Amino acid sequence: MSKTAVDYLKPGMVLAKAVLNKNGLVMLSEGTELNDFLIEKIRDMEVPGVYVLGMTQPDMPKEEALALLDKRFGGVEEQPYMGLIKQAIEEHIEGLYG
Repeated sequence: MSKTAVDYLKPGMVLAKAVLNKNGLVMLSEGTELNDFLIEKIRDMEVPGVYVLGMTQPDMPKEEALALLDKRFGGVEEQPYMGLIKQAIEEHIEGLYG
């Protein structure tokens, strides 16, 4: 089970945890198989990500993940703690890809 960003959801994926709305009400229950309609509804709810079963591989290529990290941390690496945070995330990304 892993949390997957809405942009990477695909039809056929199965929810590992229920999707709740902003008031905490269950909108989609655990075990629901996603289709295009449900993925759009999740996107409309502005949910950043959902837990899906069987996701063991990262959602994007390593190079893309590292490029996104560089973009997100551009210009703040000189700040001592931000540099350490970026380094920790980079090591985590490297670990995900073996």
